[in-house]
Amino acid sequence: MIIGVDTGGTFTDFVFKEGDRWGVYKLLSTPSNPAQAVLEGLKYLSEGKKKQIVHGSTVATNAILERRGARTALITNKGFEDIIEIGRQNRTRLYDLAYRKEPHIIPSKLRFGLQGRILQTGEELQALDTETAKAICLRLKEQNIESVAVCLLFSFVNPSHEKKVKELLEPSGCQISLSHEILAEFREFERTSTTVINAYVSPKMHRYIEFLIDNLDPGNTLGIMQSNGGSISVETAMKESVRTILSGPAGGVVGAYEIGKLAGYTKLITFDMGGTSTDVSLIDKDLSLTLESSISGYPVKVPMIDIHTVGAGGGSIARLDEAGALKVGPESAGADPGPICYGKGDSITVTDANLYLGRLIPEHFLGGRMTLNTERLVLYFKKMTENTELSAQELSEGILDVANTAMERAIRVISVERGYDPREFTLFSFGGAGGMHAAFLARLLSIPKVLFPQNPGILSAIGMLMADVVKDYSLTVMQNQENASFSSLSKMFHKIEGRGDKDLQAEGISKGNILLERYLDMRYEGQSYEIIVSFDKDYVDSFHRLHEKTYGYRNEDKAIEIVNIRLRARGIPEKPRFKKARKIEKKISTEAFLGEEQVVFDHRRMRTKIIAREKLKSGNRIQGPVVVVEYSSTLVIPPFASAHVDEYGNIVMEII
Repeated sequence: MIIGVDTGGTFTDFVFKEGDRWGVYKLLSTPSNPAQAVLEGLKYLSEGKKKQIVHGSTVATNAILERRGARTALITNKGFEDIIEIGRQNRTRLYDLAYRKEPHIIPSKLRFGLQGRILQTGEELQALDTETAKAICLRLKEQNIESVAVCLLFSFVNPSHEKKVKELLEPSGCQISLSHEILAEFREFERTSTTVINAYVSPKMHRYIEFLIDNLDPGNTLGIMQSNGGSISVETAMKESVRTILSGPAGGVVGAYEIGKLAGYTKLITFDMGGTSTDVSLIDKDLSLTLESSISGYPVKVPMIDIHTVGAGGGSIARLDEAGALKVGPESAGADPGPICYGKGDSITVTDANLYLGRLIPEHFLGGRMTLNTERLVLYFKKMTENTELSAQELSEGILDVANTAMERAIRVISVERGYDPREFTLFSFGGAGGMHAAFLARLLSIPKVLFPQNPGILSAIGMLMADVVKDYSLTVMQNQENASFSSLSKMFHKIEGRGDKDLQAEGISKGNILLERYLDMRYEGQSYEIIVSFDKDYVDSFHRLHEKTYGYRNEDKAIEIVNIRLRARGIPEKPRFKKARKIEKKISTEAFLGEEQVVFDHRRMRTKIIAREKLKSGNRIQGPVVVVEYSSTLVIPPFASAHVDEYGNIVMEII
């Protein structure tokens, strides 16, 4: 049995495949220890069976956001101890007069400087001060340090000093992160920051993974999803935990990419609305990767799928600010206490507003396994409307409008603001709450079609089963256009290609299933930012075209610099396959109709059919208004939309 597991803020999702049989399962997350929900779900699904598991975890993310990582120290060159606090001159809150920078996760007393210097050529200018290094090791023991980040100048050219520091540190028992292994690139601040984040989260991730492994049946295998859209072994995840920070959302984008491609859609805007937040990403024939990510203000320069997140989800809390304006999120009710309708919460959420308007069907939530309490809503909505001139219905519609506007802005960030026209794309909707909002977002953005995959509420878990095993490598080379050629650059790839080949075979991938993809980080001379360009014989022309598309101009008279070479080593494992329907039926079976409800659309209550998705067949056509219920999600097809079921079971909605 192969199983994908995605831990979210509200639910932990499972998808499994055994032979030709697919299945899904959801249960409430356990925020105090996320592993409890994971193990409980695995036990429910497959106790005693041999399992191959791929898991997307929020452990690394939460450790940073909550500042609950390991007690970490930094060892760097003398005089560079404060580089992680000085950072860059960029200020995200330039006009906030009350802004105070949060203390760094590594306080100044835990940053240590060493004499010793490697030049940019790789030559040793000054020998490493090993006596001071030994003294630092003793201080680490006194300070109860769990993890150490080692980041020395130009270690990506010559790592000998970092390796020596590691030798001296090993007796201390600390977990050690070396910058030339985590990020072999120039720019000291970003390299140090990425290495520090890895050191900060790795011990916690190590304990989490070990706990899971210790409680799994013997013979079961566990892989971990990465932020770059590929999976890695638990050994790599424990050592390089910084690569798992966006593993859950990345799984969803991979799932959307694979299913969209199968259904004939290669230009997608993915829309993943869960309980706590909404993640959006743009796919233009391929996954969008970025090197400009940051988390909680700390740059993380490892390749990640380009995902933009906003604090608007099903559990987002609605409130009135000091001026009486309606606000939604980013605070979330999460899994505990959850929305009011879950039975314990006391703050109105987006989920409660959808239920009040009839867009959630209480008796069909989670396939009827979880009952929603409609009666609890009345008191709380009445209390909130006393402070406004709105009725409860108007308040509910207002809550959804505010949430939709926040998500619309997020989609504009990844599309319009980057030169893409949303009208040329299909909105790929998933996540537990996405199906109730996708049609309204598509109308706001003039997106013509929305695609709902089967089991959209657990698509991130499905994506984990469909992901390749991916290893990313990079190396700063600093070549200009005049002294670089296709053949000379090709030779530079040989070293990291050998490493990629070896590492993937160690992950269990056979030689014939390994694909090595070459890229260059390029820029015009004098620029301080790079563009990732696929490396082939036309790499110079490709750079000019991509620069023009990204920034609106090209300058072919300007010299070009190749800053980094970049390798993506992909192992192609055996993946689940989706069957194509042999029979097409336009008319919906009477068994699919579960009744009618009064549902509010554009301020009016309308008689709306309720349809069971599992009874729909390929070719079925649906005219809104309709609410489609299924185990993992609820889909709302408003009066201004129609839909059909394609040959793979996806529901494709068209905005009229």
